[in-house]
Amino acid sequence: MQSRGQVEQSLREAALRVTAPRKAVLSAVHDHPHADTETLIAATRARLGSVSHQAVYDVLRVLTDAGLVRRFQPAGSVARYEARVGDNHHHVVCRSCGAVSDVDCAVGETPCLTASNDAGFEIHEAEVVYWGLCPACKSPSTGR
Repeated sequence: MQSRGQVEQSLREAALRVTAPRKAVLSAVHDHPHADTETLIAATRARLGSVSHQAVYDVLRVLTDAGLVRRFQPAGSVARYEARVGDNHHHVVCRSCGAVSDVDCAVGETPCLTASNDAGFEIHEAEVVYWGLCPACKSPSTGR
């Protein structure tokens, strides 16, 4: 969780105007890691009172373009957002309940960026998603 001052400083350092919607959305992303857009809209409205869906979508795009937020979309899932940026981490997703957790790269700084055949591409990022069951869903007592 970032303080109000840290959120404002992050926006300024990214050369973005500090506005109430930007502060509220960035705070919501920090407070709700791996949240979908609907969750972020609800959290932003809780802070501001009212804000349109489009305004939140626009702010998320600006924050993503500025590198303050990372957008990722596991196969078959809605887009999700997180404030953990600047590293090459991955995600593990529960097939049953959809819970998402961060997973650091297995070895080295950015081993996933060394493709066996890059087909001439300059690779900037690798996205790996691990799929399985979270601890709650794999427990025999849950009946799943």
